[in-house]
Amino acid sequence: MNSSPSASPTLSPAANRDLFDQSQLSDLAQRLVDAAKRAGADAADAVAVRGISQGVEVRDGRVEESERSEGDDVGLRVLVGQRQAVVSTNDVSGDAVTKLAERAVAMARVAPVDKYVGLADPALLARDFPDLDLLDPNVPATAELERRALEAEAAALAVKGVTKSGGASASAGIGGMVLVTSTGFHGSYLRSSQGISATAISGEGTGMERDYDFTSAPHAADLLSPEFVGRSAGERTVKRSNPRKVETCKVPVVFDPRVAGSLVGHVVGAINGASIARKTSFLKDKLGQQLFARNIRIIDDPLRKRGLRSQTFDAEGVAVKKQALVDEGVLTTWLLDCATARELGLVTTGHAHRGVSSSPSPGPYNLHLEAGTPTPTELISDIKQGFYVTDLIGSGVNGVTGDYSRGASGFWIENGEITYPVSEVTIAGHLFEIFKSMQPASDLEFRYGINAPTVRIEGLTLGGR
Repeated sequence: MNSSPSASPTLSPAANRDLFDQSQLSDLAQRLVDAAKRAGADAADAVAVRGISQGVEVRDGRVEESERSEGDDVGLRVLVGQRQAVVSTNDVSGDAVTKLAERAVAMARVAPVDKYVGLADPALLARDFPDLDLLDPNVPATAELERRALEAEAAALAVKGVTKSGGASASAGIGGMVLVTSTGFHGSYLRSSQGISATAISGEGTGMERDYDFTSAPHAADLLSPEFVGRSAGERTVKRSNPRKVETCKVPVVFDPRVAGSLVGHVVGAINGASIARKTSFLKDKLGQQLFARNIRIIDDPLRKRGLRSQTFDAEGVAVKKQALVDEGVLTTWLLDCATARELGLVTTGHAHRGVSSSPSPGPYNLHLEAGTPTPTELISDIKQGFYVTDLIGSGVNGVTGDYSRGASGFWIENGEITYPVSEVTIAGHLFEIFKSMQPASDLEFRYGINAPTVRIEGLTLGGR
């Protein structure tokens, strides 16, 4: 990957130290838990969340918007028997900690009984916290973000065929969490995030087309360069010019890596423990079954160094690990937090997520579909007539039935070659059939929270004119 220049203005080291120091948040979370126990809670946990972000948006060579926000928020979960309550605040002045704890305990005492609530089993709590290198110590100043955004926009406008800018932006932020439980767990993490995006427009009037590209990473050194992002946005836009419509047909559909990750998302959404417990997933009876070809593996890796969603413990303090959610085509697990695991008679998989005002619920970390053997060119070489998808529109996927229908645009495939642009079509099928025919190419890159190579699916219905 191309890196952005590092010789850029940054915040002062002293300012950085303040941003990176979570000791006050840790002390606050501990005081909340102690106050909850004094107020009569049988068990409690507290989360303190830090969020700091700054961003710049430019258009036509000028800064349109520049903003910065920062804040620390805390949430307290208390349990009285099998009753639970969650409260949150960003005001902890004076005796606010004591009052918050007393209010939470009072709420829990009148909450409905839930036999599945409770803190994590202490035997499951994380004890090792490996360094995942999630924090870039150089926080870019506003002037550096402006430079990145302006450079990306200039590169987009320099592409022949681009008629105007759709804007460009650059952002940076720091987010982190402290978790303290009454069972003795105390953990924290901080991660930085930086990003650059650009949108370009080609054509005029009703013939206008637009496309975009972006890059994001915890460290500036892992970003694609602003010039690359802008040029890519411009080139993508120009390729979309003068799209055609096609007749309704049933053809192989090939998903560009930028959208192929959505297929992985549908798998993971359907194996979320909350959906399984409610019996609202079309995969509710499919654990341990062969749903994909034997070369298919879908991995969730919370411990990837410099990963966008990496962390060493979940929102209940449970140790996390790299897992194959689908291994050799077989569905191997649900995504579980402690409550859904108890409801299903299983053990948590360490997938609890939460905000300050919510109780834990299951969710994934860094997901990817493992690469296959054929190159993208080889993957489409035998397609006589087909469709190459670059953008998906809408969310017409039914997680209860598995029915799949999405608006799409992309390019027509003819005799193994990507040819002219196509817009205003619908691709439809059923996720069982999509999973069964999934063929990944060899071009996997780790750019997003969900990553996949180019993927080919057989026999989807293309709804055209």
